[in-house]
Amino acid sequence: MIQIKDVTKKYPKARKYALENVSLDINTGEAFGILGPNGAGKTTLMSIITTLVLPTAGSVTVDGEKLSRQRIDIKKKISFVTQHISIRKDMTVAEVMELSGRLYGLPGKMIKKRSMQLLEFTGIADKAKSTARGLSGGQQRKLMIARALLSDPEILVLDEPTVGLDPHARRKIWDMLIGLKLKGLTLLLTTHYIEEAESVCDRVAFISGGRVSDIDTPANMISDMGSFAIDVFEGERTKSYFFKSAEEAEGFIKTSGKPVKVRDSTLEDVFLKKMGTELG
Repeated sequence: MIQIKDVTKKYPKARKYALENVSLDINTGEAFGILGPNGAGKTTLMSIITTLVLPTAGSVTVDGEKLSRQRIDIKKKISFVTQHISIRKDMTVAEVMELSGRLYGLPGKMIKKRSMQLLEFTGIADKAKSTARGLSGGQQRKLMIARALLSDPEILVLDEPTVGLDPHARRKIWDMLIGLKLKGLTLLLTTHYIEEAESVCDRVAFISGGRVSDIDTPANMISDMGSFAIDVFEGERTKSYFFKSAEEAEGFIKTSGKPVKVRDSTLEDVFLKKMGTELG
């Protein structure tokens, strides 16, 4: 379990806190999503969990042990996939994996064995001899995930794992992440793709202005707001209304007197209603 308790971060010369008294419990084997607009504090929180950034106050514990840069034994449990592509483009896929394995201090035979297993799992084994430069965006993302899994971590932290990918490639990564969760890996991810969190995550938390709120399962959040959505074009914009029963929705349609669109509510609807801002 990851326990984040009263974590606060204020960067030098910054007027506002990047994070303020953030507390979260993330269960072992859970996929947990952090959703919020740009500048909300998502990446700062991820950086603290991976010790790239130190908190101004508060603590992070993993399985009851306090995380710090000196606790190499705890840090080995965590692997981080950054938002930006961070692989040597002039190296082959196999070379990228071998270099990463050596940096992890793994024996040569283990590197080769685990590299092949992970490249098979991520679906890019046929690209082992290709340079990273020649891979598609989705394949480069898969390589970054494969590289992060080389150390056999217990926790995989992902910052915008499918940013910039087309819908087909994005969904392949979703399937991979769900597969990792089913194998018992704990996933912590940030994303701007709301349907990604709805598909992959067991629970999500909203963050804005460095503060976290509304922690629950996507299904519970949608149910609490109302599973039936009706969109009405009013003035110069579309306004959405939410209802917990089909009868309530039907009654609204009969009395609205306007053209409407009926659909299922989504986690994005919940976010927009709760936070009053768009993801960005």
